[in-house]
Amino acid sequence: MDYISKKGWDIYDFYVDIESGTTSKRPSLQRLINDAKNKKFDVIMAKELSRLARNGELSYQIKNIAQANNIHIITLDGAINTVDSNSNMFGIYAWLYETESQNTSRRIKSAIKIKSSKGYFTSSIPPYGYYLEKGKLYKRNDNTPEIVQRIFKEYLSGKGFDAIARKLYEEGIPTPSQIAGKANASDKWHGSTVRAILENPHYVGDLVQGRSETVSVTSKKRKYKSENEFIIIKNTHEPIISREEFLAVQQLIKSRRRIRLQQQIHLFTNILFCADCGHGMHYKKNRKGYICGSYNKHGSKACNEHLIKEDELKTIILNDIKSLISKLDNEKFIKTIEVKVKTNIDKLEKQVKNYKKEIENLKAQKRKALNKFINEEINKEDYDMFISETNKKINNLTKVLEKNQTIINDISKNFSLKDLDNLKNMIINIKELTPDILNRFIERIEIKADGTPKIFYRFSGASVYFSALSINTQHSTWAV
Repeated sequence: MDYISKKGWDIYDFYVDIESGTTSKRPSLQRLINDAKNKKFDVIMAKELSRLARNGELSYQIKNIAQANNIHIITLDGAINTVDSNSNMFGIYAWLYETESQNTSRRIKSAIKIKSSKGYFTSSIPPYGYYLEKGKLYKRNDNTPEIVQRIFKEYLSGKGFDAIARKLYEEGIPTPSQIAGKANASDKWHGSTVRAILENPHYVGDLVQGRSETVSVTSKKRKYKSENEFIIIKNTHEPIISREEFLAVQQLIKSRRRIRLQQQIHLFTNILFCADCGHGMHYKKNRKGYICGSYNKHGSKACNEHLIKEDELKTIILNDIKSLISKLDNEKFIKTIEVKVKTNIDKLEKQVKNYKKEIENLKAQKRKALNKFINEEINKEDYDMFISETNKKINNLTKVLEKNQTIINDISKNFSLKDLDNLKNMIINIKELTPDILNRFIERIEIKADGTPKIFYRFSGASVYFSALSINTQHSTWAV
């Protein structure tokens, strides 16, 4: 803050992460990178280069992004300062910090291996049905061990992974992520979760660890080891499943394994969605149409069917397109487009001018707040709250301003009645709804509970005309 104050600079934002500097998967770092690409600031400041990255590749990625967008990098330890052309040691510091992290990683892996060899459970989350205390696994005093036993018995009785998962979800049985207390825990059981339980050797009372490890400190990709490299300690905790039953399940999984045929892509795949839960719709051959994917996988507890026949949806879209053709033949309608487009431009230009003025006022308020903070007239918490709220306002205004400016530029550049004629001629020649036509004209389709579609059209080059007005049909609004 003192450095910035002396330079007379303005703070755009603070980017704070608590994750390791070896990874790029840090929310604030990714926000910093995106803001840098959008040229939202002029300088990146950090205590030292390791605060930005302890990964050579990531360090150079940040450096290249900064250079491409005319952004300087300054570290307060004096090592890097591109404003003063001090960047000759960048590569050496990047290498040093990554090497330090690699050495730390090796020491941690060695310590984990020693603990595993002594019969301690080294993961942070115990298997479903167990709890962890001082490195040892103990059976939980609830119904989770019985749920594990039930999963094994049902699989041996002939049920598949998905069928077991669906039944557990319908009964409201808490999922492993819920039992573990994960912040983003889902109440939905999945076939992959059931399979992971069925293949977990810890349920027979043995510790089987060291089955995989990260490729390097700079990569989260895992390398899976062969069985002779596993660290196996027998009879370390109370079993939930007998060895005989576990072995029988493994053999059954192996015998059931089959090569899955590549999933067929249907006409409305990745375009059709459930209007209630937002899940993609799944094509069902025996229904000759689509149903809600969440309903298909998890049953009526998750959502309703939302059935729509494929041929019926094709007919609706083609009728919509014919409706558009009839309107484009109307001279009065074309004149309405011209008037509304001009009105829109005038309105948008006025808004852009007002937004620019408001953004400048907000930036001035930020500079005043910085001076108050430095002079200890306000505390850090109040300053951070004010800057955060002000930046949100600036970001929102900037997005709207840029969007309006883009629309103005597109209309000014592209608007002509000749283009409308070209659009009309292209639509007239449509005889069948092909994937090319579907993706050219339609952004998204949502299916309501009664099977009624809500269609969101798009018009690529013609979008600027339809941003000025809406063409209502029975099932949709032609608007961008």
